[in-house]
Amino acid sequence: MAAAAATIYNEVKTEEKLLAFTFDDGPNPEWTPQFLEQFKAYGGKATFYVHGTNMEKYPDIARRIVEEGHELGNHSYSHPHLPELDREGQAAELQRAEQLITAVTGSRPKTFRPPYLAVNDELLDVAGEFGYAVIHGVNLNANDWDMPGISHIVDTTLAVMRSGSILLFHDGFGDRSQSLAAISILLEKAAAQGYRFVTVSELLGLQSKQ
Repeated sequence: MAAAAATIYNEVKTEEKLLAFTFDDGPNPEWTPQFLEQFKAYGGKATFYVHGTNMEKYPDIARRIVEEGHELGNHSYSHPHLPELDREGQAAELQRAEQLITAVTGSRPKTFRPPYLAVNDELLDVAGEFGYAVIHGVNLNANDWDMPGISHIVDTTLAVMRSGSILLFHDGFGDRSQSLAAISILLEKAAAQGYRFVTVSELLGLQSKQ
């Protein structure tokens, strides 16, 4: 029997004050450690959607992410626009990235974020065969990758943030100084409102308890 197509999640309905911060395109030797330090102050956990090619370059940083209690998710091997690939090409991208994550961390990833958030029916089927949930986010207008300004990143995120939100940012791909500054503000504001910071897998795990 064929696996069911993967489900796309932007949030998980929950009454608990939980947020899942997520970061794409690392690990990055300059920026990823700085994001990790931000979370230490709050005892919070995040999910890092890593490139396979960056996993090959910086396995120690990937290992540190996991050692500090955070989660790695699959973000493909080479960050292509996956709907342009055939099914075999899509599966190869996910498989190669998964193998790298598993080799570095000792466990396979549970979730997948498609590059550019681009999906088609084939990709959802492939992700389902891997057993992945497909993760997007609620604050897509923040566009932190594009350096739109710290206040823009913060304000657009706060406008949509609520219990169970998945929030999308970047720790790789160029200068991440605005993202880092915005995260510092968002963590402080969210913590003051009583939010706890959990991995995407922890958030998804709540569904089975409801």
